[in-house]
Amino acid sequence: MISYKQNITITLILFFIMSYSYAQNTTHKVLDKSTEHKIDSLLSIMTIEEKVGQMNQLNGFWDATGPVPKEGSAETKYEDLKNGWVGAMLNVRGVKQVKALQKVAVEQTRLGIPLLFGYDVIHGYKTISPIPLAEASSWDLEIIEKSASIAAAEASSSGINWTFAPMVDISRDPRWGRVMEGAGEDPFLGSKIAIARVNGFQGTNLKATNTIAACAKHFAAYGFVESGKEYNSVDIGSSTLHNIVLPPFKAAVDTNVKTVMNSFNELNGIPVTASSYLQRDILKDQWNFNGFVVSDWASINELINWGIAKNKKEAAEIASKAGSDMDMEGSVYIKELSELVRNGIVPESIVDDAARRILRVKFELGLFDDPYKYCNLDNEKSTIYNPKYQEQVLDIAKKSIVLLKNENSILPLKKEKQHIAIIGPLANDKNSPLGSWRLASDDHSAVSVLEGMQEYTGNKLTFSKGVDLITEPTRFIKEVKINTIDTSGFSDAIEIAKIADVVVMVLGEHGYQSGEARSRTELNLPGLQQKLLEAIFKVNQNIVLVLNNGRPLAIPWAAANVPAIVEAWQLGSQTGNAVAQVLYGDYNPSGKLPITFPRHVGQIPIYYNYKNTGRPSNNNNNVFWSHYIDSSNSPLYPFGYGLSYTTFEYSNFNINGSTFKINDTIKVSVDITNTGICKGKEVVQLYIRDMVGSISRPVKELKGFELVDLKKGETKTVHFTLDKTQLGYFNNDGAFVVEPGDFKVFVGGNSLTSLEIKFELID
Repeated sequence: MISYKQNITITLILFFIMSYSYAQNTTHKVLDKSTEHKIDSLLSIMTIEEKVGQMNQLNGFWDATGPVPKEGSAETKYEDLKNGWVGAMLNVRGVKQVKALQKVAVEQTRLGIPLLFGYDVIHGYKTISPIPLAEASSWDLEIIEKSASIAAAEASSSGINWTFAPMVDISRDPRWGRVMEGAGEDPFLGSKIAIARVNGFQGTNLKATNTIAACAKHFAAYGFVESGKEYNSVDIGSSTLHNIVLPPFKAAVDTNVKTVMNSFNELNGIPVTASSYLQRDILKDQWNFNGFVVSDWASINELINWGIAKNKKEAAEIASKAGSDMDMEGSVYIKELSELVRNGIVPESIVDDAARRILRVKFELGLFDDPYKYCNLDNEKSTIYNPKYQEQVLDIAKKSIVLLKNENSILPLKKEKQHIAIIGPLANDKNSPLGSWRLASDDHSAVSVLEGMQEYTGNKLTFSKGVDLITEPTRFIKEVKINTIDTSGFSDAIEIAKIADVVVMVLGEHGYQSGEARSRTELNLPGLQQKLLEAIFKVNQNIVLVLNNGRPLAIPWAAANVPAIVEAWQLGSQTGNAVAQVLYGDYNPSGKLPITFPRHVGQIPIYYNYKNTGRPSNNNNNVFWSHYIDSSNSPLYPFGYGLSYTTFEYSNFNINGSTFKINDTIKVSVDITNTGICKGKEVVQLYIRDMVGSISRPVKELKGFELVDLKKGETKTVHFTLDKTQLGYFNNDGAFVVEPGDFKVFVGGNSLTSLEIKFELID
């Protein structure tokens, strides 16, 4: 057996002997010609099986520090690994495990090509940040980037060099469980957050030991699954695809994201794993993406279930030709693709292109320079749960909280001489606040809301769970069982509420009620929580409702009756401290909703950038207009909405003209004044409306925002610029067009703002 150093020396000699110029007909951007020469040289000495092997990703199949598998599928996978027929692993973590597998790849295979190690590092590794939807509520791109960088630092110290994040799917349907994993409903905000997260994961130097390759997912339209049901079909028009779905992916590609994951859904009758239009025409050709596309879990196999392929051989042919470069835990490519190439059914150039893309990412990560660069035990020990990360995720969590209602200034709470009853099944929960998609985290490691409140010692606190939300402990893979029967804890909760000055009720969804495969048909408070809320309200109306949830909830009763409502999402490791500091006023909430809250589930999909329709209002005082007969059209809480403990006033809204040419820059300004009682932050939002277009345009489109920090009584002027990149849109052929005509520009604190100015765009 030759050592890794001997193996890599032989490979490098072959690089120099067989090196030749990079092919001129490639569609890739050449980032580094020296690297491309090495990739060409390596490809020239690889067998078809070794090239296909790079396209094969395996789930962790045995304890790599233990005995070698002797039988069954694990033995087969081990032999594939030793043969150099595996390009990447997933769900292998920890320096010891990663190093053991990497050692097999680089010291026991013919060419010593290192492995990629991928993992779902979604909103933290061990130290858990708020769920992505919560972070999007901050509208603070710096802290969102910081969150991703913390996750990258911890994950990379544990041997991981690739994350399956960020999820950049736009979604308008909170029934879909994975809405918690994205940035909400708006493509402009979603694009900005996609950039921040890619930069956070990948940093400025991908070869550094504290950065990892990012993966923009799910390409494309997964957030539009019919009825909000996981793994379902998608049926949307070209305008929605190009103007709503694709922009965050394009932003990620322009930020040099290294990988893209396709998705489980179909689009236009084609499962996207088999869509050459998406993967080749748009992603690789039009956008010049030079990384690689990985399938979602076994989605190539699922082409059979969709009725697109009759067997795995056909699935391998279709997916590879469509541009799906790596097969995640499907074992379709490794079993079928080499024979398809040898029989001339799949051109070898298809396999060469896929292997080249995968090898390029490995070179860019520096794995050929040092395949064990992520395998430092001392670094792992000093990085995991580093106290500075706890401080940083606390800051992120506070900035992710949205104040939805605060009648009679019940908040912030007084810090002394109050009796506060804390009630609810989530109040003392240390697991649920971690949220979904926190696979590497330690159970029960979050600070509970009760613990956070107990840090303030000036008030008397009493606690009662009131009711159980779930009937048994659960981990991510299991179904969550909700209590719908046992009300035995109501009486204790009612008794402590009767004598309290203020009741803080912590209600919502369990952390595992959202995420993948967690679709819901109802968006109410699950289980018996609504009954508990109403029972407490009968004896004490001075309630602060703290919501812990992974999606928008329909809470019309609470919105009408409860005086204070705080959207606290699932905020990760520091949940309780963040909530307590906001409730007591040590942090003034500044979050804004990145997604609309409906009044009722029947309004879904509901979103701010809707089309006006042919009958938008009741001008003729009759029933024949676009509306419901049993509910208002308006949302419960609109996109961009969020209150503060202070108040803000907008004035001196100006634009530098009334007529502009298409290539002109339009300058917009507005003064914002803190007119309230304390310092605070406001997210100033700018929207436009194209009044007439060759394709109907939304009533509003977000085109700018700025987070402004203001002292009490302070005024600042906020400046925005608009140009043709914000004023145009994509037509149904995917071409970007800018059309002359009348526009409106709006500014304000949420999407319902009516502060507007008109202007005209001319040729």
